[in-house]
Amino acid sequence: MLTYEPGDSVGHRLDARSKLLLQASFAAAAFGHTDPVGLAVLTGLTLALLALASTTPGVVLAEYRGVLPFLAAAPVIESLRFGAPWVDPVAAVDPALAAYRTVLLLALVAAYVRTTPVRESEAAVARLVPGKLGRLLGLGVGLVFRFLPVLQADLARTREAMAARLGDRRPLRDRVRIVATAGLTRALSRTDRLAVALRARCLSWNPTPPEATFGREDALALGLAAALAGWAMWPAAATAPW
Repeated sequence: MLTYEPGDSVGHRLDARSKLLLQASFAAAAFGHTDPVGLAVLTGLTLALLALASTTPGVVLAEYRGVLPFLAAAPVIESLRFGAPWVDPVAAVDPALAAYRTVLLLALVAAYVRTTPVRESEAAVARLVPGKLGRLLGLGVGLVFRFLPVLQADLARTREAMAARLGDRRPLRDRVRIVATAGLTRALSRTDRLAVALRARCLSWNPTPPEATFGREDALALGLAAALAGWAMWPAAATAPW
């Protein structure tokens, strides 16, 4: 389950703002360099960042095992034709590169979530976006990060209970209906309890944020983010009229 895992890796020691800026610049570089060479460079960088965050590629693949089939299906669907030659492999190249780019971005998201406490994410968003909008976005990020793992656990327990009652022998349509109905029911129930809990705990609109300091590792992360941002803008600068 994609949640925060305590640790002492470089990724854990970085300030949340540094990690958010690094992810933003990485995404810009991934969209600016969708060719195989650019994605190969980003793949090496992704593996290095995952190692610094004590997150293995196997963990990332396990976390996104429900998303990967859809990403793999996109190039196949794009290559199909309703007439001869029926299959056009060239048409699958761009969707395949885009799907692979998405996998790299999801890998960094997994590393961020596993190395960043929810409270630090809330504070980082509130600091990066000034005013009430930043506090509102920080509150939303905190609620999502806290609520989503609970819903995932509910769905996992529903599937386990269904399998214990030989529900896994039912047709696929019935299994999807049972899991979806149970998940929606639990989500609505938990939403009501969450609202009551927030009122009972006097949810603060402007809570005291945790202490945040930039260190040497943050300086290196920001330098890497700046380099990625510059690399992302390089194609546009190379084709500029000046």
